[in-house]
Amino acid sequence: MKILVVDDDVHILQLVNIYLAREGYQVIQAENGQQALKLLEGNLPDLAVVDVMMPGMDGYTLTETLSQDYDIPVLLLTAKGELEDKERGFLAGSDDYVVKPFEPKELLFRIAAILRRLDKKNQVTIKVGRLVIDRRSFEVVIGEDTLVLPLKEFELLALLASRPNQVFTRSFIMEQ
Repeated sequence: MKILVVDDDVHILQLVNIYLAREGYQVIQAENGQQALKLLEGNLPDLAVVDVMMPGMDGYTLTETLSQDYDIPVLLLTAKGELEDKERGFLAGSDDYVVKPFEPKELLFRIAAILRRLDKKNQVTIKVGRLVIDRRSFEVVIGEDTLVLPLKEFELLALLASRPNQVFTRSFIMEQ
């Protein structure tokens, strides 16, 4: 699993990197939002840990971009602990919120919880209404009818069905 860590504090980057690497995660680091977005080109992480208070693009704006344009889950890691700050973070699309100073083990627990929820999206059988997609047999069942689709069409349908009510960019679909 690959995790993007974005924080303008080099010490926080190092600390989070050490703990994530010990748990076997591959870590990509950026010191600001613009640098993080450049790193995404051809290198999509499974999750992002983002600081809120950064120069240039703040963490809320970066979170909106990561969650909406790239469908990357985001955990906000910030010194801003007021309820209004948390609300703004969740409205921007974050999946969780950890206030600094933080316990590294708690950060790891929260990352693992987000990744477990994400893994459910990658399950073998996907059900949406009467539609059932079996990724093992590559079959699509609608009611009583079973369809066998060409591989690319099947993969596209499985991707779209795995995240209903979500809009995907063309570039995201192409990468997947």
